[in-house]
Amino acid sequence: MIDDPGGAVIPTGFDIPVEPLRRAAHYTGEPGCIADARSFAARFLDQLRTEWCAGIGRRSEEALLLVVSELVTNADRHSQGPYILELEGTDTEVRVCVYDSSAALPLRYPRDPERIGRHGLEIVYALAAEVGAERVPVGKRVRALVLLGGD
Repeated sequence: MIDDPGGAVIPTGFDIPVEPLRRAAHYTGEPGCIADARSFAARFLDQLRTEWCAGIGRRSEEALLLVVSELVTNADRHSQGPYILELEGTDTEVRVCVYDSSAALPLRYPRDPERIGRHGLEIVYALAAEVGAERVPVGKRVRALVLLGGD
């Protein structure tokens, strides 16, 4: 819809969303949750393509799926209970938030190619425009902002 200067509303045949697309999924930590979270994020991107006409290239899609995988894997490994994945996106960005029951904030280790494991946050920081973590009443929230582009 478009507002006419005379105060009328003119139907255009399509509406542009004004609120970001938001979806959340709850995981118990059962085997397969990390793969389910990646599938959830892939479906979310498909919705952004359809509902927001987002031009999401392969590189942006892979970056988002890897960020989701790393954050959900950390929640799965370091919390003693279920966790929640929240995605909020537009045609230019996706905010990823993972809530879990552990109050321990994640540690970002210095880059060390000799180290085996513990590279998850290093990967997230390399792929995301912003990364943060804070304690919340249920434990913690780790968030990342992934910019989308047509590559």
